[in-house]
Amino acid sequence: MSSPDSPEGQLVGRVIAMPADTNPEGDIFGGWLLAQMDVAGATPAFALAHGRCATVAVDAMVFHQPVSVGDEVSIYARVIHTGRTSIKVHVEAWKRPRRIAESITRVTEGVFTYVAIDPDRKPRPLPTAPT
Repeated sequence: MSSPDSPEGQLVGRVIAMPADTNPEGDIFGGWLLAQMDVAGATPAFALAHGRCATVAVDAMVFHQPVSVGDEVSIYARVIHTGRTSIKVHVEAWKRPRRIAESITRVTEGVFTYVAIDPDRKPRPLPTAPT
């Protein structure tokens, strides 16, 4: 996993955690955060694949800190591996509480695997990089 001091990768999403996204204890539901990370983490995968991708796996998911209502959640992503049809993206979520504008804390990270798919939703090879 990455350094807890600063985000790694490109900023691919930012959202405010809302009351409707809480679990029974009042913290933001982990599934909501996972969904935000999946959508945002697909950004570099789509760019690399030059089109449609599907999420096929989530590995090494770690929830470091809870997220509270009103926290600004910023999501960072970086490609860490490519295969013939697949792209692995390390995704991190960082929070910034409303009351402490300068303080950010890593709350969650994981590795998402996306597969490039064709119009029939079948895996397709990734485009080759120009030489």
